[in-house]
Amino acid sequence: MRSAPWWALLSSGCAPVLLVGSWAIAQERQGPAYDPATDTLSVLASYGATSYWLMTGMLLVLGTSYVVTAHALRRAAPAGRLALAGGGLSALALTLVPAPSSGGALEHGAVATVGLVLLAVWPPLAAVRAEGPAPWGLRLDVSLAASAVMFASALWFLAELQSARAPGTAERVVTFLQALWPFLVVLSCRRSTST
Repeated sequence: MRSAPWWALLSSGCAPVLLVGSWAIAQERQGPAYDPATDTLSVLASYGATSYWLMTGMLLVLGTSYVVTAHALRRAAPAGRLALAGGGLSALALTLVPAPSSGGALEHGAVATVGLVLLAVWPPLAAVRAEGPAPWGLRLDVSLAASAVMFASALWFLAELQSARAPGTAERVVTFLQALWPFLVVLSCRRSTST
């Protein structure tokens, strides 16, 4: 018996594809005034943006995919599954507090930060510490490395927000890494058999 059901491949695999596909379509629809290097994804999902509904729909599906994947990861430690589901709920909550069309919003920033942190800490929290072989995606050393890369990219994003040089690029890197990791963990679970 596998330690993750087949449908977890679908729930986790749709996240990075949906994320990149949605932002690519949305930035194309937004037109030449939108610069993906300097403008954040929140600009695409803000009230009045050309692709507000596309990005809102993406957040709904992305958040749901994280919650479903957390449910599917049977071998993962409960704290990690809870953190991944919390990251999904944060994505869902972002639809309730989109960024305004200009300026910042404390509520939006707070919800986004909670989601970013939960999605960065879930790998080591999900690591299997029991006896016997664990899927490589749930090994503590691998999970700590994944989390470190996510935190480093998040710090890069925060630095870029301050400097205003390339926050859009940094945000895309961190959100893609966080969307890809659950899929890689599911793949590792599918390749190993549960004991």
